[in-house]
Formats: sequence, structure tokens, C-alpha cells
Amino acid sequence: MTRPDPNAKANRHDDDFEGGDAPHKPADDTEQVYFDGSPMLRGEIGRGLLYILGGLLLIALPIVWGVWRGRQNEPNPWWPWYVMLACVVIGLILVSIPFLWAKTVRYRIGNYRIDFERGIFSKSIDTLELWHVDDLSFHQSFLARLFGVGTITVMSNDNTTPQLNLRGLPNPRSLFETLRQRVIAVKRQRGVIKMDT
Repeated sequence: MTRPDPNAKANRHDDDFEGGDAPHKPADDTEQVYFDGSPMLRGEIGRGLLYILGGLLLIALPIVWGVWRGRQNEPNPWWPWYVMLACVVIGLILVSIPFLWAKTVRYRIGNYRIDFERGIFSKSIDTLELWHVDDLSFHQSFLARLFGVGTITVMSNDNTTPQLNLRGLPNPRSLFETLRQRVIAVKRQRGVIKMDT
């Protein structure tokens, strides 16, 4: 009669485990992307409208001034050409600021990290690992609710990105809930315990 070896279980490798004998489930390292893109322009509708109205007002100012002074029979009602050109150029820049902002920022939110990319001519990318996240908050103003966008603020203990505002996200509530669940899961997976000091 042969006896079972008492050390046989201790000598098995991790890949020998099957089914319920495994001490823990192996980590699923496939990356899922929940959002990849630029913020929606409608997410900055309030600020965007101010820039656009200010730019249009600056463009129209020299024309309105010239027409108004021309009706008062002024000999030269128009401003010098360089002042009019400066008003038009500055006005066009103001009008384009919301569009440029929306196209120069890019978010990539995945199940393990958040990448925040910004820049026009040169690019800068910050990566925030989800296990660094301390807290998440969600904000949606009345206008943002009408347009279906919102802001998720991520607070973390990461040195380079302690607070990250993800603005103009479409379908923000479900993205917030998914991100919150992933932060909890990643922290459990890594064995991260928050200690208050």
C-alpha cells in the first residue's frame, strides 16, 4: 500500500491549481477603455458662449463705431486700419478658444488608469493609476444636464496629478459609477489599504 506524500500539495506549482484549489483568481490584465476622446464642446457651453459673444462683440465694435460716427457727419468716422485689424484678430482668437480647448484636451479612461493628454503643437500626457485614487466626485449643472455632459473630479495621492477634472464627458453618470467600481476593484486586487495619519 502506498501512502500519499504529505508534501505533495506544497510542491505543486501555481499552474497546477485547478478550479477551487487556487488561492486566488489570477488578475485579468486585459485593458478595457470606457472613454477615449476629447471633451464635448457643449460641456463648456457657459464659458464658451462668453468667449464667442465677446469675440463677436469685439469684431463688430469698429464697424458699429464707424457707422454711428458716419451718421453724425464726421469727416473720418472710421478708426485707423491697424486698430480695426487688431479688434478683428483678437475677436477671432476669442471665438476660437472654446473650439481649441475642446480639441487640445484628450481623455482615455480605462479599467486600470486615466490618461490626460493636452497640447496643440507639443503634447503632454499625465497618467493616473486607479489604485492611487482617493475620492471621486460628480458634478452636473442644469445646462450640462440638458446637454447630457458632466464633470468627474478625481482626487488622488499621486504627486503629479493630485486633482484631475474630467470636464465635458458624455454620459457622465454611468461613467462615474463604472469608474467608482473599478477604483474599488483595483485597490482590492492590489491589496491597497488606506491608513489615516
